[in-house]
Amino acid sequence: MAAAAKRKVSDWLLKPVVALAPLDEVQARRELAEIAGVAREEGLTRLAGFLAGKGDAQHFLAAVFDLSPFLRDVARRRPQILDGLFDQPVEARLKAISTAIEQAPLAEAVSESSLMMELRQCKTEAHFLIALADLAGEAQTSQTVRRLSDLADACTRAAVDFLLRDAHGQGKLRLSDLDDPSLRSGWIVLGMGKLGAHELNFSSDIDLVVFFDPEASAVIDPLDATELFSRLTRRLVRILQDRTEHGYVFRTDLRLRPDPGSTPLAIPVEAALRYYEARGQNWERAAMIKARPVAGDIAAGDGFLKELQPYIWRKYMDYAAIADVHSIKRQIHAHKGHGEIAVKGHNVKLGRGGIREIEFFVQTQQLIAGGRFPELRGRETVPMLGQLAARGWITSDARDALARQYWFLRRVEHAIQMVADEQTHTLPEDDEGLERIARMLGFADAAAFSLAFRASLQQVERHYAALFETAPELSAGIGNLVFTGDVDDPDTLQTLHGLAFQRPSDICRVIRGWHFGRYRVTQSAEARERLTELTPALLKAFGQTRRADEALVRFDEFLAGLPAGIQLFSLLQSNPALLKLMATIMGAAPRLAAIITRRPHVFDGLLDPALLTELPDRAYLSARLSAFLEGDRAYEDVLDRLRIFASEQKFLIGVRLLAGSIDPARAGRAFSDLADLTIEAALQAVMSEFASRHGTVASGVVSLLGMGKLGSRELTAGSDVDLILLYDHDPDAEDSDGEKPLAPSHYYTRMTQRLISAVSAPTAEGVLYELDLRLRPSGNKGPVATHIDAFKKYQRQEAWTWEHMALSRARPIAGDAGLCGEVEAEVMAVLGQRRDAAKVKAEARDMRAMIEQEKPPRDLWDIKLIPGGLIDLEFIAQVAVITGQVDAAPRATGTADILSRLAPRFADAGVRQDLGDAYALYLALTQMTRLCLTGAFERDDVPPGLSDLLLAVTDLPDFGVLEAHLKETSQKVRKDFDLLLRAGPPRG
Repeated sequence: MAAAAKRKVSDWLLKPVVALAPLDEVQARRELAEIAGVAREEGLTRLAGFLAGKGDAQHFLAAVFDLSPFLRDVARRRPQILDGLFDQPVEARLKAISTAIEQAPLAEAVSESSLMMELRQCKTEAHFLIALADLAGEAQTSQTVRRLSDLADACTRAAVDFLLRDAHGQGKLRLSDLDDPSLRSGWIVLGMGKLGAHELNFSSDIDLVVFFDPEASAVIDPLDATELFSRLTRRLVRILQDRTEHGYVFRTDLRLRPDPGSTPLAIPVEAALRYYEARGQNWERAAMIKARPVAGDIAAGDGFLKELQPYIWRKYMDYAAIADVHSIKRQIHAHKGHGEIAVKGHNVKLGRGGIREIEFFVQTQQLIAGGRFPELRGRETVPMLGQLAARGWITSDARDALARQYWFLRRVEHAIQMVADEQTHTLPEDDEGLERIARMLGFADAAAFSLAFRASLQQVERHYAALFETAPELSAGIGNLVFTGDVDDPDTLQTLHGLAFQRPSDICRVIRGWHFGRYRVTQSAEARERLTELTPALLKAFGQTRRADEALVRFDEFLAGLPAGIQLFSLLQSNPALLKLMATIMGAAPRLAAIITRRPHVFDGLLDPALLTELPDRAYLSARLSAFLEGDRAYEDVLDRLRIFASEQKFLIGVRLLAGSIDPARAGRAFSDLADLTIEAALQAVMSEFASRHGTVASGVVSLLGMGKLGSRELTAGSDVDLILLYDHDPDAEDSDGEKPLAPSHYYTRMTQRLISAVSAPTAEGVLYELDLRLRPSGNKGPVATHIDAFKKYQRQEAWTWEHMALSRARPIAGDAGLCGEVEAEVMAVLGQRRDAAKVKAEARDMRAMIEQEKPPRDLWDIKLIPGGLIDLEFIAQVAVITGQVDAAPRATGTADILSRLAPRFADAGVRQDLGDAYALYLALTQMTRLCLTGAFERDDVPPGLSDLLLAVTDLPDFGVLEAHLKETSQKVRKDFDLLLRAGPPRG
């Protein structure tokens, strides 16, 4: 009997085939013991006994729960899932869950809320088991993505079947079979992207596109069908993605439907077919390759896709579409050979050598040749690599290498997402985070993982570049390019026109100027020769910016200022990635183009092969600034060198953002660290210079308090800087001790004015930053420098609510360490004061209404001012801080940090997620537009290259989709703003 019990306890049916190591062995055992304790409390004695034992399975579970807080929390909440693996292996249990999901909508007493609860519970269990099997090596990654996709299919089908039966019950539809509600219902739900291809990742959202057939037998009133199916689709999204106490099923995205900004959620089949045939974009053709009916009327869905076949699969070799697909698919620039690849912070999906490169090549070849070769019409990436090899489009080596790396990178992506069930594709930037991912993947440590990961990316990158080199040429060469003599060559004009230049004759004149050696840069014969060799590639690159004339004229202005060019021309010729980057700057980023035209020396930074791998963090910038200011320098020289350094580093941070090697949030931190460091250096120079004439005040110290976007570390390329200068000194101090003594208040006022001039006055090297001191006590009316006691008194007794809201972003950035500490403590104390939350919310709402009235937004792209825009998000974060609605932790000043830490009683997990996603979108768009443009974003005059960059940074396929997403996001944020900042508790 005892032997049977012992066998039963140890007979756990998941057998790990890989050994994982926890980050902390002791902590891991403790966590396993805690879960055993929970199991015991819930009467799961065999599980409790098993977890208390020793063996491979227990060691595996201890490591998993140490490495993944998400999986650990699920195990604590629902130890029954682990206990179930004594009775059924994972595969059988997943089948049972799938059956339960299938039956759920057919239950007699089912309601929308009971179905939502059951789907969430089933999804949580299946999700947990799929992750466990994946980490244990029980399932290959190809099986994991299939299991995740099957789970999403089942949940979507269940929700659709419930909604169809509900509509039948209300007399809105007449179903032919209540046990098979979808049959002949006319409701078509297509899974797109990774769901359509059965390649879903662990924390993926699902892309759905919904159509309906108004002539289907179930439809009672065809005229009401659009309204009915759109309403059902809205409920479908709510059932799947709303967060409840049981979690969510799948985040659901409907933005891939035709013209999402102006079409209903469900579109009649005929209207959809007309749209695709008349107005369909190439990216929509590419998207439809993976489309698959996943729920609803499957036969109608198959019929719809069959009718779309001629649109997706053109009968002729469609090379003309490829250039368009290139920009549409937002390829993050393949910086082939341009330095090492950074592992920390690398985007596994979109970064160099990432998953997207493999998928992109396969889809491109499918679009080119799928019309002629039906076997190239499959949805899944790896089988299609096999078909490409079978047809001789790629070598078997390329097929095997890319398939191997595809599944390796998908494993890495899963590990990243399994840590906290977050939809992210970016490796951690900290050592512990990277170590965690390495161990989840079975590597000994982060170093071993980094080696394998970098080798994988390089292999993908190498094959990717080679694939495009060996793919059939898009054209048989550029055509005639003759720039000798002083008369335009007719064939050359035609070639230039074909390359998208609008004014070929003007372009000929510009290029002839280069050949005649009119600039210093082209005075040597060797330089002219190199430039001649480079010209075809240059013209082609500028042509692809779709603002070819402007790009070339800017490049001409850049050449006019260069002292020499042989090195630059050689480099551009041997480095296509750098040439593409140059063309992007000239065509899409007038602000950056103006910087390198005025100061060509900043371009030198681009020649550093490590540019795109070294993260521009504080330590990196600080070391470079120290080296740049080294030596005993005159005051004016220091100020000039600070300007040179800042302009160069702003440019290089911007280039990294353009190239996709840093994300918008890191760019904001880098711009802010740069401002901190250079303003601190300017303050030191000013204090030293000022003291040489006026001496010092007894025990005098200064602290600079960064406010606004500097305080929250969210500066953009074009931001000015908000500061408050605070000072303290010996209470008995009289005048300063220099040859021109000043009273303390006069001393610090004059010194602050000197600082403003040092930072903001234009010199031959430009302006360091525009300074704004209006956030100081009493604003423009008060003195420019404030004594710390006056600051404390003002903040506690006189400051308005809006000033305390502004203070929530305050951060000491420079000056005396002791005073900075005192200022930080004071800011925390003021922010922590008890306040009447209803009054604060009412005042914040009134302020927002006043801003809306006095400064209405120009259009949807005025992201700061639109209702539901940046100001709404900043107000929510600031109100939460000053009313104590942010989870206690080290004080955060960044809007994104604060929104992610809103107290659950103030905002639930779903609202926090929505606000965080909205902030990330706004930040991405703001960073990119401020980086590229000097003026406002003009919707009708966007450089096409900038449109591509905005799509790349938001990972959206089309400008219309981006606008629809922006509009939808701002509406959601305004709804949350109204909800969170209403005065009293919610009314029942």
